[in-house]
Amino acid sequence: MKSGFVNIFGKPNAGKSTLLNTLIGEKLAIVSHKVQTTRHRIKAILTGPDHQIIFSDTPGIIEPKYKLHEKMMQAVKGSLEDADLALLITDARENTEESHLIFSSLRLKVPALVILNKADAVSDEDINKATIFFKEQPYCKEVIVISALKKKGIDKLLAIIIEMLPEGAPFYEGDDISDLPTKFFVSELIREKIFLLYGEEIPYHATVLVQEFKEKTTLVKIGADIIVQRDTQKGIILGEGGKMIKQLGTLARKDIEEFLGSKVFLELFVKVRPKWRDNEMQLKEYGY
Repeated sequence: MKSGFVNIFGKPNAGKSTLLNTLIGEKLAIVSHKVQTTRHRIKAILTGPDHQIIFSDTPGIIEPKYKLHEKMMQAVKGSLEDADLALLITDARENTEESHLIFSSLRLKVPALVILNKADAVSDEDINKATIFFKEQPYCKEVIVISALKKKGIDKLLAIIIEMLPEGAPFYEGDDISDLPTKFFVSELIREKIFLLYGEEIPYHATVLVQEFKEKTTLVKIGADIIVQRDTQKGIILGEGGKMIKQLGTLARKDIEEFLGSKVFLELFVKVRPKWRDNEMQLKEYGY
């Protein structure tokens, strides 16, 4: 039996969350084209007849500007400390030197695979250049070329991961695919829709806290607060005549129903909490 922690690192928007979802075959990590969508370390458990892999999606590596950012980078640090294998993911279209600086700064103590993602968007010549570049780096055991979105190269990647894992008993029993509570994933699915529907500023000033989660006979009743920093942001979330929050609720409810496999009654409330991103107590309350 092979068993171990495989943690994914890279710049914001390199495709870490998409890769995690593809590897697991379930949507556990929320995805958006905007940077800094992932704020937490999200563990996903993949158990097979001869292996158990605990994957971790980590926030994109950034220079912290708020206490929230510091918490995000602490999640990255925690992932460095318990990894058996690192997946260093880079967008194949991006500058190799920039990713190299980030990968080097991690000062890895474990083997690493460099993942060239979105490879279908660049030429074979560019892939070859990037492969040669990364193979020369001391942290790189092997370069794997994939498209996480199109599921290309995933089987090969999984086979190499299993081969490189240490032998050992499983860390988790049963068929759970994460150690995080259901309420966490519900709040993340709502937050994903904020990234989808609103402009550049709003998603970064907002978070979601599930206050009510009651499983009834025919449906699940969920009440959630959307936390923003200013009254003007509350107005934008609500939209004219409540139009935007209705759209947000409809989109979120559909995804939550699919995730839970149950009908959902979803109520959303918008609360203003000035400077919550720099407030230690509030960050703890919101799960950071």
